[in-house]
Amino acid sequence: MDPVTLSTARLHLRPVGPHDTDSVYAAAQDPDIQRWTSIPSPYLHEHARGFTEQLVPLGWAKDSMFTFGVFLPGPGDLVGVLSLTTRSPGTSEIGFWATKEHRGNGYTTEAVAAASRWAFTDLRTDRVEWRAEVGNEPSRAVAERAGFAFEGTLRSAIVHAGVRRDCWVGSLLPSDLGLPPSAPYLPADA
Repeated sequence: MDPVTLSTARLHLRPVGPHDTDSVYAAAQDPDIQRWTSIPSPYLHEHARGFTEQLVPLGWAKDSMFTFGVFLPGPGDLVGVLSLTTRSPGTSEIGFWATKEHRGNGYTTEAVAAASRWAFTDLRTDRVEWRAEVGNEPSRAVAERAGFAFEGTLRSAIVHAGVRRDCWVGSLLPSDLGLPPSAPYLPADA
């Protein structure tokens, strides 16, 4: 798929590229980002370069991972990074982080909602999953504000820093945003 740009009332979401390497590198020095995400730690400039020059373009080219940088209009400050990774037909997993200086403004929630809507309408996704290590309360708050339904805890479901850990899981469906699904859905309580 050709990379796309999304816009919200306050943000521009576009694929990060080589010109964003320094911004990604600087943001990823934040200990909270390294603690709660799967990025390498310590995070070196070569990691940022591999991400912006290889991983992101390859994900778009293979329709496997759609990564957006989240930017403010005008000066174009990096607010965060968000990815939708195809896990199975019709299911994507969303992951995100926010720069320290832009947390608490609702930007990440706004970006997650916009990217999820795009996944439902353009990728024909019928389920966007969110996962976070148990204890990552800021990530859970973003997911819930964006409309994700908390579904529970998965034991030993993620690996972080070489250690298996429990994670929370939630989902967002097209109907949660008033959109039709691409395939019929029969809930268990129907």
